[in-house]
Amino acid sequence: MNEEEKQYAELQVTSNFSFLRGASHPAELIEAAAALGYSAIAITDRNTFAGIVRAHTAAKKAGIRFIPACRIDLMDGTPLLAYPTNKAAYSSLSNLLSKGNLRTEKGKCQLYKSDLPEYIRDTKLIIVPPDSLNAQFELDDSFIQDAAQYAACFGKNLYLGIRRSYRDTDAKLLHRIRQLSQQLNIPLVATNDVHYHEPGRRELQDVLTCIREKCTIHTAGFKLYPNAERYLKPVAEMHRLFTHYPDALKHTLEIAESAQFSLDELRYEYPHELVPEGYTPLSYLEELSWKGARKYYGENIPDKIQHNIRHELQLIEEMNFAQYFLTVEDIVREARSRGILCQGRGSAANSTICFCLGVTGVDPMQHELLFERFISKARNEPPDIDIDFEHERREEMMQYVYEKYGRDRAAIVATVTEVHYRSA
Repeated sequence: MNEEEKQYAELQVTSNFSFLRGASHPAELIEAAAALGYSAIAITDRNTFAGIVRAHTAAKKAGIRFIPACRIDLMDGTPLLAYPTNKAAYSSLSNLLSKGNLRTEKGKCQLYKSDLPEYIRDTKLIIVPPDSLNAQFELDDSFIQDAAQYAACFGKNLYLGIRRSYRDTDAKLLHRIRQLSQQLNIPLVATNDVHYHEPGRRELQDVLTCIREKCTIHTAGFKLYPNAERYLKPVAEMHRLFTHYPDALKHTLEIAESAQFSLDELRYEYPHELVPEGYTPLSYLEELSWKGARKYYGENIPDKIQHNIRHELQLIEEMNFAQYFLTVEDIVREARSRGILCQGRGSAANSTICFCLGVTGVDPMQHELLFERFISKARNEPPDIDIDFEHERREEMMQYVYEKYGRDRAAIVATVTEVHYRSA
């Protein structure tokens, strides 16, 4: 192979975060792509960014470039793969997915073609030809109309996906898609529609399909994919499969080069309305801390407590965490004002400021506690302040957060549980 043939980026990958569809973890897919020498890999789960955090972490370890992306499944149109090129584009896509989730019941997402113009900007898109076309010799009218609408709306950011289905209709179908590409001036791009990192996972993927479709392996029939080809293939094999479509392979690298957004660009953003006029977040946190210290120790605050407060404030200033502490203090103060039992726990108990704010109940005068177990410069992320609320009234505090900060700025975050053999 020449240098050009040694390169390929896989842009259509379904992980196990597309529930009951993908049969490999994001990390497995990333590691396999790195081992195969891919230039880059995207994770495109259905109507969700859920898998990209684990993929991002795995890509750093594996030394491969990762592209945060998603697949947008529409109620009234052909699906699209979306690759944000900057932070603003990622934010808009996140808002689009949130809108779709809020329209319907948990676990579902309702999006329509009319939603796209408002939320899709600075984003590379690939039209995904539906699986139903694989059994046909011709493109159906609805697919052609969708492609024309997308082309008019998204212009040069739009591509048309092609992949091998390993059926006898492949050659004719790819030829028809290329004709449509030329007719609408939409460049072709090759994908492999990956659902698992190696062929052995095909059996698991079949089982997942049966669970999703509520049937057995013996009765699933055409609900299962017809072969075990939806795995990450060697670069040379991808070039062999699309030897008649070299531009479609080049465009995988073109999209990968354009989609430069990284999760490393994201930072926590905390509410500003907690800080009274005339204060900065740090100065207000400092006032609350000394006020709490006087409450617990009187006007003659022990030297150890004074030293701890100054030391912690200095580190909080360096790490820019003042607003985080103020947010937690606001929630705890509200709970206490309502007579709701609550208590901070974990490494937060190592903080004198958390004690003075009433977040934790461990008096630092009684124990030799190390603040650096709670906040560390090396970690470069906000500390973990766990707060338990009495379960009978926990819902009150959830509603308080929604009412104070708005449902567009607050959400319940899911915890992904991995069940091991014994628990399963």
